[in-house]
Amino acid sequence: MIIAITSIVGFSACVTNGNTESKSVLIIEGESLVLADTIPGKLCFDALTKDSLVVRSTYQAINPICKIYKEGIDYTVDYDKGEIKRTINSSIPDYSQHPLYGQKDFDHTKFPNYANHTFFIWVDYVCTKGVPLAKPNDQSKYLVNSKEKLETGEPLIIVSYGNSITAGGEASSKELRFQFRWVDYLEKNFPEAKITIEDVSIPGYCSHNGIEMWDDYIGKTSPDLVLLGWGMNDHNKGGNTPEQYKAYLIQLVGMIKEKKNAEVIIFSSFPPNDEWTYGSHSMELYAEAAKQAALEAGCAYVDVYSVWIKVLQRKDQSSLLGNNINHPNDFGHWLYLQAFEAMSF
Repeated sequence: MIIAITSIVGFSACVTNGNTESKSVLIIEGESLVLADTIPGKLCFDALTKDSLVVRSTYQAINPICKIYKEGIDYTVDYDKGEIKRTINSSIPDYSQHPLYGQKDFDHTKFPNYANHTFFIWVDYVCTKGVPLAKPNDQSKYLVNSKEKLETGEPLIIVSYGNSITAGGEASSKELRFQFRWVDYLEKNFPEAKITIEDVSIPGYCSHNGIEMWDDYIGKTSPDLVLLGWGMNDHNKGGNTPEQYKAYLIQLVGMIKEKKNAEVIIFSSFPPNDEWTYGSHSMELYAEAAKQAALEAGCAYVDVYSVWIKVLQRKDQSSLLGNNINHPNDFGHWLYLQAFEAMSF
């Protein structure tokens, strides 16, 4: 029997491989849920270990205002199914009282308090049927210079350039934004690394605006590696078509290579709330456009979209959305991180 310690979905996991069985144990920290009435909410994984589950009121357990909810009093658990539900007299906020709960084709501008932050619970647990949320993604041929700098300790300047999600979305702190977490990951895996990261994103804009506003934003930076994170606003009704989006991404990559002599990673977006009236609800087309743009422009690609779709096979969208529309919460930024960590170079 061989015992191997590895990392699956970002947390430590012990994998035991024998001749007749394979068992993966995952430790998950801070998965988000919103719970309505006494309707069960699903976690990313089932087959939970008995008594492993902790439910709290803040993403980080060290938060001084963190409250720990009590099993049997505030919630009940189906460990086999990986489901949690509120009790009738629970102190967990009841998501059925959210102003957008049950709303179809909603216009968020007509609701003054549409965010989800006060309704989230955050869950730690151990599961015994863990699989990676992101597929291995070899992009090494596009990131040769970045890898060399990481390995040798030569300074590496990373610049992120995109919309409001890249600018931080609904992350509760700068350190919990996906690109800053990825830098932490790189520093752990490349001990000699000297990384500087800067974000020059433009919330509320599309990929063509990234070209038009170049001089005032990325034009003022000196990157070695650029993370291009457009697409969510392109996808809105009245935004760019997938074909236009693809063309603008290719143009941006060309400008970065020519003007900055930098390497580039394009990353896709996730589908916004299906009931939001301003979404075109065709994000799969924009994700494919981003992938094709990277191939044609000769740069790296990180597939955030597929990670999100995998998670949505079990979870509802509102449990991942800080603004309940199109911004990831802290756990959503962690899902972005899973896609970035799956990229090898």
